[in-house]
Amino acid sequence: MSGPRQCSSQPQFMTSAGNNNLSNGAGTPLIDTIDVDQIVISEKTSWKNLFSYIGPGFLVSIAYIDPGNFETDLQAGAHYKYELLWIILIASCAALVIQSLAASLGVVTGKHLAEHCRAEYPKVTNFILWILAELAVVACDIPEVIGTAFALNMLFKIPIWCGVLITGLSTLMLLFLQQYGVRKLEFLIAFLVFLIATCFLVELGYSKPNSSEVVRGLFVPEIKGNGATGLAISLLGAMVMPHNLFLHSALVLSRKVPRSVHGIKEACRFYMIESAFALTVAFLINISIISVSGAVCSSDNLNPEDQMNCKDLDLNKASFLLKNVLGNWSSKVFAIALLASGQSSTITGTYAGQYVMQGFLDLRMTPWLRNLLTRSLAIVPSLIVSLIGGSSAAGQLIIIASMILSFELPFALVPLLKFTSSKTKMGQHTNSRFITVLTWVIGSFIMIINIYFLITSFVKLLLHSGMSTVSQVFAGIFGFLGMLIYIAAILYLVFRKNRKCTLPLLKNDSMPGGAVHAEGEGSQLGHLPREDISSMQLPHERPASDLD
Repeated sequence: MSGPRQCSSQPQFMTSAGNNNLSNGAGTPLIDTIDVDQIVISEKTSWKNLFSYIGPGFLVSIAYIDPGNFETDLQAGAHYKYELLWIILIASCAALVIQSLAASLGVVTGKHLAEHCRAEYPKVTNFILWILAELAVVACDIPEVIGTAFALNMLFKIPIWCGVLITGLSTLMLLFLQQYGVRKLEFLIAFLVFLIATCFLVELGYSKPNSSEVVRGLFVPEIKGNGATGLAISLLGAMVMPHNLFLHSALVLSRKVPRSVHGIKEACRFYMIESAFALTVAFLINISIISVSGAVCSSDNLNPEDQMNCKDLDLNKASFLLKNVLGNWSSKVFAIALLASGQSSTITGTYAGQYVMQGFLDLRMTPWLRNLLTRSLAIVPSLIVSLIGGSSAAGQLIIIASMILSFELPFALVPLLKFTSSKTKMGQHTNSRFITVLTWVIGSFIMIINIYFLITSFVKLLLHSGMSTVSQVFAGIFGFLGMLIYIAAILYLVFRKNRKCTLPLLKNDSMPGGAVHAEGEGSQLGHLPREDISSMQLPHERPASDLD
């Protein structure tokens, strides 16, 4: 590993394209005059600019209303009615802060989180982080595949295993969308988000939860009953997902932001507003799911079968429960929302995988091949489990996938907090002391509850595994040894000092004195516009002659 490089006292600067003799190779900046399908933000300060920033937040918000969240919300409402709504409120606020950091990292530096990891960490560390990030993308895709299969079963009576295979065809739809660029995709995702919201608002209107109890659940923290703590941890862990941090920091690069100090600050502010709006919609959807589940399962006219379903509620049983209590139309509305959630999550998850691979390895895989690879890795375990164990086992696979995502989170969250708190990365746009303390408290809290969730889940699995005492002892030793290695890896990321300097990208006329363009390694760190982000595809290398 090369030694630390001294930071220049000046920020990096963008210049107009006066030199067209650069190739679009690894680490080479894209020239400012390349004609790409990019959203250009006006230099004038105006609230109208906000509309140009709307889009990435909705793609990111999908992760907060994916089928995995659906299942956790349903269980929370079924078991504890409205008591855990306050968890969703806290988790949504924490998610907004963390997602805003991811957006700011991309806006300020012109590079997304995976690219920063490649530049900052040694090769071995970078490779491990890439493997973990890819595993997170696959774990994210599993609930989407199973959720879509459940939805197809509810709507068309298609067997779960057939539905799993059919979800592979969504790759073709994804490839079809790629030719239209990022803006069309953002509109589609926003439409699907509002479709999900509409479906659950309709369900909410007919289930008629007690409004005073809902408000109390939102603002009066309480955890009662066996298993409430574990479910609360699951709700928190399901709200912030590692692949989302990579995705958000990349999606913001689809806008050509004015590269002045004021322009960057305005972009960060508008992205936070846009994310707040999108995450508020996702928050209302989660609240609606818990409220509907709580109202239905606390109803006085449940038959014995429905009461049993409420005790072990999953995505598939929720359909029959709603059908019996609210009518057949309710089951169909739920299925439509689930289908929209699964398909939209599929799109964002696949693109997160593309940016992870490009960022960590500088490897640009053909889009259809990348989509096929990601989808196959999720379909194979889902298909095997659904064939052997049916819908019940498929539902358990969603929980296992959520545990994997909880395991992965620190390896994306810690680098994000470190980079956005570093002046060598963010310059004058670094987090304030208050934001730094707040984000580290939030991040530490999330990581601690996830580690607690993993340990307790492992102990329960060990105790109920049916293994002999000797086997349990050896499995426990190896398991806790692995946990120590896991915690040590997190501490390494926390206490390792940043050694690479990637100061903000600014135009040379945005600073007094007419500073000149920085040369050397610092000048090769991701100038805007980002063609690979704005077109939502990863381009192949092009010869220098193509840029003339």
